[in-house]
Amino acid sequence: MHYLVGDLQGCCDAFERLLAHIGFSPSRDRLTVLGDLVNRGPQSLAALRRLRGLGDAATCLLGNHDLHLLAVACGGRKAHRSDTIAEVLESPEREHWLAWLRGQRLAVVEEGWLCVHAGVVPQWDLADTLARAAEVEAMLRSEALDDFLHVMYADEPLRWSPKLRGDERLRFIINVLTRIRFTDAQGRLELKTKDSAGGAPEGYLPWFEVPGRRTEGVPIAFGHWSTLGLIERPDLLSLDTGCVWGGRLTAVRVDGGRREVMQVECEQAQRPG
Repeated sequence: MHYLVGDLQGCCDAFERLLAHIGFSPSRDRLTVLGDLVNRGPQSLAALRRLRGLGDAATCLLGNHDLHLLAVACGGRKAHRSDTIAEVLESPEREHWLAWLRGQRLAVVEEGWLCVHAGVVPQWDLADTLARAAEVEAMLRSEALDDFLHVMYADEPLRWSPKLRGDERLRFIINVLTRIRFTDAQGRLELKTKDSAGGAPEGYLPWFEVPGRRTEGVPIAFGHWSTLGLIERPDLLSLDTGCVWGGRLTAVRVDGGRREVMQVECEQAQRPG
């Protein structure tokens, strides 16, 4: 059986309850976690240990919080007061965990589902999305990573062009795959608004509602957007159900043409931010 799992954000106790609830067996089952493995929740290091311990049974995508950890680790970003990544950074195995994160993916196809942390822009089709993700994955594993992490944080450029090169190109790809919520009809990003779909700024839509996007008809699963809650459509799964904010942790079984939603309650209760 194959399960897609929403944002953990260091809520390892809830993850353990979810694995028990679905009767997960690493020898038989597989799961894909849709990014934000760490941060804001109370057990970031434990979550990494549990995921790593699942070996090939788990595929982990990187989200914005995971990249934030890498950036803080190299001095490219200051830690926030609400961060809960200190135990990873202070661990004797710090370099092991940073290397493990650098080896994870930004987009995969599992059981016919394109899995990303946040979303895609309307100009990209399935092949484009996987190819753009692979560019960032190569950077994450390269010796140039630390330099890039010092310039990764900016909202520009706001629109895709195949002519983009260097840091601007990689930054745009990361902003799409790990931060996107709203775009306009031409695919221009709006990266500040965190409201639900009904709170779209004037002239913008949720990325998955843009008419004519090139991934229409491609089943897509994503996390990142806790104010959306669970969305379960034939070709769209939104699985960040706000575990770290005291909501639920969600898994959806997607293998063999089956669809089954499973959730556990989460005790963590931070304020979104």
